[in-house]
Amino acid sequence: MAEGDHSLSKKSKNEPEEETVQHHNQGFRFSEDPSLEKIRELQSIFARERNWEQFHTPRNILLALVGEVGELAEIFQWKGEVKEGLSDFTDKERIHVGHEMSDVLLYLVRLADRCHIDLPSVVLKKMEQNRQKYPADIVYGKSDKYTEYQ
Repeated sequence: MAEGDHSLSKKSKNEPEEETVQHHNQGFRFSEDPSLEKIRELQSIFARERNWEQFHTPRNILLALVGEVGELAEIFQWKGEVKEGLSDFTDKERIHVGHEMSDVLLYLVRLADRCHIDLPSVVLKKMEQNRQKYPADIVYGKSDKYTEYQ
């Protein structure tokens, strides 16, 4: 970790790696714990313990989020089409993907916290908007933008 890096999620080099990525043929679902609220709370405590809240402005968190999305994209760069479950990735690559996705999620949750946006509530509202924009009986099997269906 670079000096001055106010990352929320980087593991220390001494921590053991844990395999938390399921292979595609095992079926997939998220763990129920921790909730987004628990993640928000843990991050808030983490930042407060380090006096990093001063650095965690919405702008700074957004820029960190964009950087992490770039790091995630870099893993997929030049891979061509990637199969569901990342079956063509090595275990090391899959773990790396999980770490970068975690960074993206952590920064997104921190951004929502610093902007006072109730992310789970907004997600439900957005899903309802998407249901209305993309009625299943009209868009089934199609990938056009919603404006093509109006």
